[in-house]
Amino acid sequence: MQENKTLMNSLSIYFEKRMAGIFVLGIMQGFPWVLIGATLSLWLKEEGFTRSSIGLFGLLFSVYSINFLWAPLLDRIRVPWLSDFVGQRRAWVLIMQAIIFIAMLTMFTLDPQVNLWMVAFCALVIATSSATQDIALDALRIDIIGNNESDKMAAAAALMVAGWWTAFKLGGAISLYLASYYQNGLGIENYWPLVYLSLTGIVILSNIAMIWFIKSPDDTAKIQAQKSYDEQYNKAISSIGVPNSVFSRVIAWLLGTVVSPLWSFFKRNGVGVALAILGFILLFKMGEAFLGKMSILFYSEVGFTKEEIAIYSKTLGWVATIVFSIVGGLINARFGLIPAVFISGIAMATTNLLFAVLALAGPNTGLFAVAIIADDFTGAVSTVTFVAFISQLCDKTFSATQYALMASIAAFGRNTLASFSGIFVDKLEGFMVTLNISIAGAGAQNSAWALFFIITTFMVIPSLVLLWLISDKLQDAFASAKTKIL
Repeated sequence: MQENKTLMNSLSIYFEKRMAGIFVLGIMQGFPWVLIGATLSLWLKEEGFTRSSIGLFGLLFSVYSINFLWAPLLDRIRVPWLSDFVGQRRAWVLIMQAIIFIAMLTMFTLDPQVNLWMVAFCALVIATSSATQDIALDALRIDIIGNNESDKMAAAAALMVAGWWTAFKLGGAISLYLASYYQNGLGIENYWPLVYLSLTGIVILSNIAMIWFIKSPDDTAKIQAQKSYDEQYNKAISSIGVPNSVFSRVIAWLLGTVVSPLWSFFKRNGVGVALAILGFILLFKMGEAFLGKMSILFYSEVGFTKEEIAIYSKTLGWVATIVFSIVGGLINARFGLIPAVFISGIAMATTNLLFAVLALAGPNTGLFAVAIIADDFTGAVSTVTFVAFISQLCDKTFSATQYALMASIAAFGRNTLASFSGIFVDKLEGFMVTLNISIAGAGAQNSAWALFFIITTFMVIPSLVLLWLISDKLQDAFASAKTKIL
């Protein structure tokens, strides 16, 4: 009876008002990926661009890999007036959301065949603004959870992930339904810009919801701590004979802003373990990223319609992911963080084989649904575990910068390296055609897709090897994460 009560208490965490706010923050993080991810890919495909060209557009997401470079500025710089009114974190979010809104309105006026570079520029603006707001959103999530509420970190991670996938899945479904309606229902020829105009409503609603559900944390303690670090560096500079001046204070400010977060991370973990952690973070989601970059093109080329993709890949996947993200938070608490990472990583990679089977079977909606549900389950659990993992590694004194650093490294593997997935598929198809090879009687195109998904299955192995090598050293640090609830 006590075990059931403990489980219910754990579930009750998800119904707090601030957890609803964290869910909204996840939506705000995931929505830009719809704008410059699947929606833009399908728009460019219908405009006649090649898979390789579309895949290279994924390089726009590289800004997520380097946002840690300016993350310290968001920790230190307060937006005039707005920060006093809504708080430092929310002020930065609102500024970035305004820029995204303007870029979306601009895309409404563009034709990729005529203004491809302008489309690319708007996409880059959206990606850069999104990567910047992610710094503030993640810091806001960490700030919302108090130092004495470590048991709620996994729940916060689960809801942030659920919100992200809600925006990515449901937002993607909305964009596809709108595209189909404007094209087939209204007969509009150049309908994709109108889709972007329609999606601006989501930006407005998400900002209203954030302000309603999220209470801005008190920045007083953080500001005082930052001044304390500056004073320590200023004293150190003075001790070597440099007079106290504007120059010395600027140097002290830069050291306190940039050097301290990095020094803290390597000092806490040790250089060897810290490097292994960063290597794991880089490689863990690689296989899933390669699959995700090409998934919308794969569904289209295999023979699924826009409506089928919307139902099975977007709407069905969204409902499953919401549930699975919550389950992921409970699994993390039940088994402990390190075992959960191993379990979720292996499961995540294995489900890629279902897409290889789908490539050989063709447009089978039943198999499509099974593959989507399995992929969403393992993807949600692994992502929740991964977010909790890097959140647990953060020193709260420098949580924004350290989280941004680790998230950027993950994004580099997930976005920059995976941007070559389209070229990889094209090369595999060319190889199949040249040597006249097919798998299970499928054509060269579907055989190339099947081989692609098989290869992505094994991409998780290097990351798990790195984690295994340092797992003993991390177990003590994560001991508090292992709370029995089942």
